[in-house]
Parts: sequence; structure tokens; C-alpha cells
Amino acid sequence: MKTAILGMALAILLFSACNSGIKDTGDTDKSNDTRQTGSTTKTVEALSPTKRIVTEYLSLKNALTKDDDKTAAQTGKSLVEAISAVDKASLSTEQSKVFTDIADDAKEHAEHIGANAGNIKHQREHFETLSQEIYDLVKSGGSPSQKLYYDNCPMYNNGKGGNWLSETKEIQNPYLGKGMPTCGSIKEELN
Repeated sequence: MKTAILGMALAILLFSACNSGIKDTGDTDKSNDTRQTGSTTKTVEALSPTKRIVTEYLSLKNALTKDDDKTAAQTGKSLVEAISAVDKASLSTEQSKVFTDIADDAKEHAEHIGANAGNIKHQREHFETLSQEIYDLVKSGGSPSQKLYYDNCPMYNNGKGGNWLSETKEIQNPYLGKGMPTCGSIKEELN
């Protein structure tokens, strides 16, 4: 009888040890949240407020590379929402300072882009200043776990040049669009 009880206790202990590969660390700040809905399991990525800004900015850049002023306008409006949604209390001290410095100007430029479907030249003028502001935000730690490239087109604005952020190493020029899509070079890699 003692052998049977001891054998069952060992089996339970072994079974418990094998199933404890997943540990709860007590960390409540999880970037991925897995939820069971019906018969499917979905992984939901929690986006930080600055991550959403960068995502919207990159969508805007991609629309301009395709000379798509309508999508650029829609994305400009989404970028305004993303900037407005930021809770500065959730940012680091440095990020909060940079965000405070750029938020109003970035919103204004995104609003101009959003209001100017049909005038891609004007959208690109505002994109140039917006790009510098988003670059400053990213440099302060505003794009965790995403590699970005800070690119330059030397021909934009009558040879004065223009910079932008990109998620790809390949040059996709938002200032010259389809006319000269690969004009430019990488100035800096941001991790």
C-alpha cells in the first residue's frame, strides 16, 4: 500500500515538474497578450504610444513613395490621432521631454498632410519637417525593438536635400516617389 501511494506521489510530482515549463514571472507589463476566443487563440501585440506614431509615420512615408496623395492624407489624419493619444506619463523622462517639444508641430504637419489630398507637393513639404520630428522621437527611444534607417535624398528641394525614416534598408524615396524611387542613401541605422 505504501509503495502504491509513494508511486502515485512520484508520478504526480513528475507530471507537475514536466508541465511547469511555463512560469508566471508576475510581470504585468507584457508586450504580447494571448487570448482565447472561441476555438482560436490570438496573439495581441500591445503597441506603445510612440510605436503607433512610428507605424503611422512609416505608412505615410510608404504612401508618398507610391505618389498616393489620398492614402497619405488618410494616414496623416491617423497620425494626428496617434499623437493625440499619447499618455506622456507612460513615457520615459527623455521621451516625454522630446515628445513635448515635437507634439504640436508634428500634429500640425500631419494635419496639413491630411488636409491636402490632391496636392502631393505640399504634403511632401510638410513630410520633410515631420520626418525630423519623428527622428528626434525615435532617437529618444521611441521605437523599441524595431530597426529603422535614417535616409537622405540629396536632390530634393532643389538640391537642399531631405531626410526620412524607413523600415527597410532599400531606398524608397518619399520625396521623388515613382520618378526616382531609389534616389538617396542611408545616413544612419537606428536600433
